[in-house]
Amino acid sequence: MPRTLHHTPLHPFCRKIRVQLKEKGLECQLNEVKPWERPIELLTLNPAGDVPVLEEASGTVVVGHGPVAEYLEEVYTERPLLGRTPVERAEIRRLVDWFDHKFFDEVTRYLLMEKYFKRLAGGGGPESLSIRAGKSNILYHLDYIAFLTQRRVWLAGDQLTLADISAAAQLSSLDYFGDVPWEHSKEAKEWYALIKSRPAFRQILADYVPGVRPPEHYNNLDF
Repeated sequence: MPRTLHHTPLHPFCRKIRVQLKEKGLECQLNEVKPWERPIELLTLNPAGDVPVLEEASGTVVVGHGPVAEYLEEVYTERPLLGRTPVERAEIRRLVDWFDHKFFDEVTRYLLMEKYFKRLAGGGGPESLSIRAGKSNILYHLDYIAFLTQRRVWLAGDQLTLADISAAAQLSSLDYFGDVPWEHSKEAKEWYALIKSRPAFRQILADYVPGVRPPEHYNNLDF
C-alpha cells in the first residue's frame, strides 16, 4: 500500500499536512474520511477518531497533525521546514503553536467549526455569539501576521517554514467560506498571496464541498 493520508477536506490540520508533504516532495495517496460518522477504518488506526492520520507504506501509523508534522521533519530531512538551528526551530515551533492552538481556538473553532463541521456532526446551526467572536478575533491575528511580515520575508524568517504552512492552512479553510477580511491587512494579504501561489498549496485550493461554492477570489492567485 502506498503512503496514505487519511484526511477530511477543509480541515485545517489535514491541509497543513497535505501542504507539508507536497513541499517536501513526498508522494501521498489521500483517503477522505468523515470522522463524525466514527468509521471503523479510522477508529482502527486512531481510537480517538480524529484526523489527520498518516499511514506509511511500511505499515507505520502516525496520528495527529503535531506528531505527523514532526515525524515528517525527522524522517525526511532533505527539505527542512522546521529550521536548521535550535534558535530557528524554537521560533518556528512557537509560531506553529500560535496558529495550531491560539488561532484555532480564537478564530477557526468559532467560524469553521460552528458554521460547517458542527452541522455535519449533527450539532445544529451556528451560534451567533461564536460567529461574532471569531470575526472579531481574526482581525488581531491578521495584524500579527502583518507585524511579522513587516520584519521578515516569511513569518519565521527568510525561508518558508512550517509556521507559514500552519497559518495558511487555517486561513485557507476559513477563506473557502469568505470569512477572511483581507481588506483589513494589506501585508497579511500579500503574504497569503505569496504562499497561495506555491505549487504545493494549489492542491488544497482545488477542494470542493458539495453545496458550498467558495468566493471568486478563493483560488485566484492574483486576488
